[in-house]
Amino acid sequence: MTRFTLLLAFCILSLTASAQFWKRKPKAPQPEIEAAPPAFSIVSAFSLSAAVIDIVNIRLTRSDYQLELAEEAMLKEAKHNMRFRIYNLASYNFSDLAGLYLQQNRFSEAKWYLLQSNAIARQAENTRHILDNLALLADIKITIGETALAMVDLQEAHDVSIAKGMLTDLTTIDKKIKYLQTNKLIAAKVALRYANTVEIANAKAAATVN
Repeated sequence: MTRFTLLLAFCILSLTASAQFWKRKPKAPQPEIEAAPPAFSIVSAFSLSAAVIDIVNIRLTRSDYQLELAEEAMLKEAKHNMRFRIYNLASYNFSDLAGLYLQQNRFSEAKWYLLQSNAIARQAENTRHILDNLALLADIKITIGETALAMVDLQEAHDVSIAKGMLTDLTTIDKKIKYLQTNKLIAAKVALRYANTVEIANAKAAATVN
């Protein structure tokens, strides 16, 4: 009897436990663990850097660093052409350097290289290049207030244009000459402003040294 009672009690407890198990609420679903992102490879890093560099180049066009690189490349090519006596190309190299220096307001260097370019262009009788250099020289000298010297360059360009029958250039040059002749007061103000700028720059440089 005792054994039967124990067996009956055990069966009742088992059924009760089973009922509680099936009535148990399921657990809330656990959030899935996101897969770890792939490692940042050298290739992706390089691509990102290239994209950033492109943006910087767009925003900071013709930076000082870029100008230095361009100057080194132009000087190297000019030296090569002069060394191997490819003077005509060297003449254009000097003009290109002058244009580069104009972007930096380095007028003295720009003038020097234009003069070297024209010296070679005259030997090669490259009239087109001579006129272009003279016109640019005149523009530089007008900008910094050297109007008398600018007139000399324009007069030479005038004479070359007549001698070579380059009438289109002659018309443009005559307009510049007329402008200088009728705007001497403006030219004088430009010269004064340039002189003041140079004086201020020299004063700042002296103060920095001291």
